[in-house]
Amino acid sequence: MQHLTVAPNVSRTPMWLTDSNPLENHPWANQPDVTLPDEADVVVIGAGFTGGATTYHWAQKAPTHRQLVVLDMADPATGSSGRNEGLVVMGRYFKMVRETVEEHLASVRQDLSDNERQQLANQFAERYCHAAYRNSDLIEQTIHQEQIDCQFHRAGWIQARTANEQAALSESAQMASEFDCPDWTTMTPEEVREKSGMQVEHNAGFSIAAASWHPAKWVWGLLEAAVRRPHVKLFTRTQVTKIDDQGEYYSVTTSRGTLRARHIVYATEAYTPKLLNQFHDRILPMQEQAASGQGGPDTMKEHIGISGSWFFAGRYGRRVLFGSGGSRIPDQEAGRNWPSRFLTKFVAAELLRHFGPYRLEMTNEWSGTVGYTPDEYPIVGTIDKKRQYIIAGMCGSGSGVSFNAARCIVNRILELTDEVDDYPAEYFGPSRILDPTNHAWPGVQETAGE
Repeated sequence: MQHLTVAPNVSRTPMWLTDSNPLENHPWANQPDVTLPDEADVVVIGAGFTGGATTYHWAQKAPTHRQLVVLDMADPATGSSGRNEGLVVMGRYFKMVRETVEEHLASVRQDLSDNERQQLANQFAERYCHAAYRNSDLIEQTIHQEQIDCQFHRAGWIQARTANEQAALSESAQMASEFDCPDWTTMTPEEVREKSGMQVEHNAGFSIAAASWHPAKWVWGLLEAAVRRPHVKLFTRTQVTKIDDQGEYYSVTTSRGTLRARHIVYATEAYTPKLLNQFHDRILPMQEQAASGQGGPDTMKEHIGISGSWFFAGRYGRRVLFGSGGSRIPDQEAGRNWPSRFLTKFVAAELLRHFGPYRLEMTNEWSGTVGYTPDEYPIVGTIDKKRQYIIAGMCGSGSGVSFNAARCIVNRILELTDEVDDYPAEYFGPSRILDPTNHAWPGVQETAGE
C-alpha cells in the first residue's frame, strides 16, 4: 500500500462519467414541459451499449413514419456501459466459449453423446467468435463514419497466464487457428514487456484486434446521431415498471406515464430479472469494480488492454484504470455502486507484481453489474415468439456483442433480409435458457469447422 495513496473523499463516479454528459436529463433539461408520446412503433428499454446501438441502427434504416422511443431510468451510459474497463473486446476466445457451452450442454442435451456435445459446442463457439469479429469491424466503421470522438485505438489486449495455464493457453491458440478464429494468439514474455510494459514469466494470451476507447462517449455519440432523426426520441430518467401484452400492442408503464408500442427491445442486460421474473437464475447479475487515479507504473503503455488471472488495467494519458471481478448479487441490487476497498488493494498489489514500484493517487472507485447466462453465451431474439426482443447475457463482453446484435434485431423488426444475420435463433434464441427442452437446437455437424 506504500505504492497506492487514497485521495480524501474518493468519488464513486466512474472515470468515464467525469466528462460532461451531453444527454444528461434529456429532453427535460431544455424542454421541461415535454411529455411521452401516446404510442411508438418500437420502445427500447435502456440507453447503454445495446440501447444506443439499437437506436442508432433504427435511425439509419427505418422509414421516418416508424417512430422509436428509447427510455432509460437514469442518464445514457451511466450503467455498466459507463463503468467498465474501456475496451472494445473481440468477445471471448474460441476455447473459452466452447468450454462454457459444453459444460451446460451436459445438463440440457443429455440425448447427445459426449462427442456430439463437443461438436455442438464447437459450432456455438464459431458462431460467437465470427459474430464478434463483425461487431468490432462495424464499431470501427461507425466511429469513422459518424466522427465519434471516443478515443478509439486498436492496439490489442494482453491476458497474462500462469505456469499452470500454459498448456491450456497453447491449446486455445491452436483451436483458434483450426476454427478460423485468428484474433486469439500468444505472446512471449519479451513481447508482452515491449507491447505493454507488463512483466510476466510465461507466455500470455493476446487478442489482436481489441481496442481501447471511451465507452460512454461511444454511447453518447450513437444517441446524438440518432436523435437528430425526426422518428427517434430519447427520454432519460424515465423508469419502466411494467410491460403488458395487449395483443396487437404492448402497454409500457413508466414513471412518467404509459405508452403503447408495437415492438419492445429489452436492452436491460443485468437489470432484466428486476423487470422480467422469468429471467431469475437465467440472467445472473455479477458485480465487478474498478478504480482510477493519477500516476501509476511508468512502464505501462497507453491504449493496450492489460489483464491477469484476477485483475485488469489500462493507461489513458496520465490516468490509470484498474479493477477486478466479483460475485453474484441479488437481482434487486443490479446496478449498485458499492466498491470493495479490499479488492482495490488486491489489484494494487497485482500491479506491483507485474510492473514493479509505482506511485498512484486513487481519486475514483466504483462498481457495476454485468449479466451472465448459465452457459455464459448471449441471448439475442424474441422472448414471447411475437414482438418482444432481448439482447443480454453478454458476460462482461457487451462491447463484443451489442452493436452487431442490435443491427440484426433492427433488421428483423423491419423485415430486412439483405444483410447477414449473425445471431440465428437456434444458437442465440432466449428459449435456449428459458425452455431448453423445447428449444429448436441446431443440428450437430459431422465435421468440425463446417
